[in-house]
Amino acid sequence: MLVGTTPLEQLVSKLPTIPSWKVEPVELKNVEILQAQFELAAADIERFLPPALHPTIPPLGQWSCWDVPDSPWGSFRLVQFRFSCRSGARPRAFLLGALIDNEDAQKNLSENWGLEATQADIHFLRSYDAAEFQASVNDQIAIDIKLRDPESLSTTDLQLFASMHGANTPSGLRLVQFDPSYEVNRTERYMPTINRFDAKAWQQEGIDPVYAVTAWGANTSIHLPKIRFVCRPDIDAFRGTESVQDA
Repeated sequence: MLVGTTPLEQLVSKLPTIPSWKVEPVELKNVEILQAQFELAAADIERFLPPALHPTIPPLGQWSCWDVPDSPWGSFRLVQFRFSCRSGARPRAFLLGALIDNEDAQKNLSENWGLEATQADIHFLRSYDAAEFQASVNDQIAIDIKLRDPESLSTTDLQLFASMHGANTPSGLRLVQFDPSYEVNRTERYMPTINRFDAKAWQQEGIDPVYAVTAWGANTSIHLPKIRFVCRPDIDAFRGTESVQDA
C-alpha cells in the first residue's frame, strides 16, 4: 500500500494556527462553485502527501473556485488546489494550496478551519454556455481553467469529499478534516480545459495536469461546521484519527 513520505511541516510552506476548537458554524448562501479534476503526470506521487495519507492511482488534481456573494466577512472568491488521496479507507483530498481575494475571509478560514490561503486576484464567470475561473498572484497567472458544453445534472449526482489541511492546533500539529455540507440548488457538468497552470506559483513543481477527468458547476449553500476530527500526520489514520469533541 502506498503511503505519503514527506513530513507535513515540509509539505506546507505556511502552517496556519487554530487557537481554539470553540468555533461557531457559518452558512454561506447562494454560492457558485466551479470544479475541474485532471489526471496528473507526477513522479513519486507519495512525496506530495504526509505519512497519514495514501495517494490514489492515478493521481488526480482538483481545482475548485467558490464565488461567495456574502459572508460574515464580506464577499470573496476562493480557489483551492487539492490532491486526491485516502485517509484510511475514506476518500479525501489534501490541500496543496489556496488563493483568496478577501483578507478578513482569509484570516477567519485560517484560524477557524485551518484553511490557509494566499491573497490573489480571482476572476470568475458563469454564463449559459460556458464558465471559467482564473487566479493571479503578483500579476502572474497561477491557474486558468475554462469549462464548456454544460449539461444539467440532478442535484443528487454530486459526491463531495472532505479535505485534509495541515495546521497547528490545540491538539498539536495535525491534519484537520475540513468537511462542509452542501445544499445544492442547481448543478451541471462541463468539459474542462486548462489554459495555464503555473506549478511554481503553487510551490508544487513536478506536477503536470495532463488529462481532463471531470468538471462541474453548482449553485449551493455551504455550511462550515465545527471541526470534528483531526489526524496525526505521521502515522496512518486508523491509529492517528482523533475526535475533537473528546479533546
